[in-house]
Amino acid sequence: MNSIKTGLAPFIADRTARVGVVGLGYVGLPLLWTFHQKGFPVIGFDIDVNKIRHFENGTSYIHHIGEDIMGGLSASDRCLATTDFSAIGECDVILLCVPTPLTDHREPDMSYVRSTLDLVAPHLRKGQLLILESTTYPGTTEEIVIPVSEELSGLRAGEDFFVAYSPEREDPGNVSFETSTIPKVVGGQSPEALDLACALYDAVVVQTVPVSNTRTAEAVKLHENIFRAVNIAMVNELKVVYKELGIDVYEVIEAASTKPFGFMPFWPGPGLGGHCIPIDPFYLTWKAREFDVNTRFIELAGEINTAMPKYVVSRCAEALNKRRKALNGSRILCVGLAYKPNVDDDRESPSYAVMDLLQEAGSEVAYYDPFIPEIKPSREHGHWAGQRSVEWSASVLSTFDLVVVLTDHSDIDWNQLAMWSHCIVDTRNAVDQGATDNGVWRA
Repeated sequence: MNSIKTGLAPFIADRTARVGVVGLGYVGLPLLWTFHQKGFPVIGFDIDVNKIRHFENGTSYIHHIGEDIMGGLSASDRCLATTDFSAIGECDVILLCVPTPLTDHREPDMSYVRSTLDLVAPHLRKGQLLILESTTYPGTTEEIVIPVSEELSGLRAGEDFFVAYSPEREDPGNVSFETSTIPKVVGGQSPEALDLACALYDAVVVQTVPVSNTRTAEAVKLHENIFRAVNIAMVNELKVVYKELGIDVYEVIEAASTKPFGFMPFWPGPGLGGHCIPIDPFYLTWKAREFDVNTRFIELAGEINTAMPKYVVSRCAEALNKRRKALNGSRILCVGLAYKPNVDDDRESPSYAVMDLLQEAGSEVAYYDPFIPEIKPSREHGHWAGQRSVEWSASVLSTFDLVVVLTDHSDIDWNQLAMWSHCIVDTRNAVDQGATDNGVWRA
């Protein structure tokens, strides 16, 4: 085992180890670029032929990853992108960055991890380092990644190849941080695997944070996002309470934020979105049930956040009622489809839940989002596929009975929105409260 470790370590040290990244999405693509920037030869793997075509043409398919990055990768003799998983054997390190969604029953859907291992594991060879980066429940590396890899490869983890876990911490659209400037938590199946994984990430990120095992590393990511989910649920609930008391929740949070210790601001919204925060808490609650442990606090937070789209729609109904209109038959424009500002990522976006509820109530629903010109097919929101963002103009916006602000993109002219709209329900505190004759309804 030591001789195998010694065989890989020098290649990591001199950055000649070839790094394979499986899954070229919001996590995998920045990771591939980071290793390439730091001098490593890289191979990107994906089953999506369109992504590989973008690679070959040097064109971007993720908004915040520009043509300069894609062009640099496509022109490099140290970078290859392919759908051919037999090239796994050419890699010294394999990083798995694949989706880990929930099933319809709010349980972990490990099908992407399993199907990826079906493609990767048969091509594993001695001396490689295999690392899972997908967010998942504690025990995944030990219970799925290692057994499946051993079965399909005929090799033994810890003897023939090394296994580690390091959760991704990408924040799409955050200009203050990129992959290389975000510390990396690392857990290994063995001390040798941990040493190799830390050496690998030490070469490309600002800091590695080793922990005792893979289960701990898996729990770290869940802990981070459960912390956010619970606090967002609290402020969403307080928003509803303060509204009944005639108190502006945003004024409360801004004033509370002046306290220099013991307080961290969280902001309300129409619900939770993105691939992590709405999903990760349920990974832990599912695993906890295996040990007969209740997670009431986490589940309550999930209930509150999941209920927010209904609250938004109720506020839309109130706003329209004041204008002697009903949801049924009204034309409503949803501004913002992405789950957060300034990205084209609409995974788990609460905007879809709001749109669904409005449509069910009989409203004619359209959307505007400068980052998402057309809704792509998906298993969750296939009925919206093909719908296009409306034109941003006074003549178009003035035709809607109500505009509901769901995502506060920074390049939207909120003053124009106020001038052109008859009535606004704002879930993001984006529009000046007195900007229209009919006022702005906070939700």
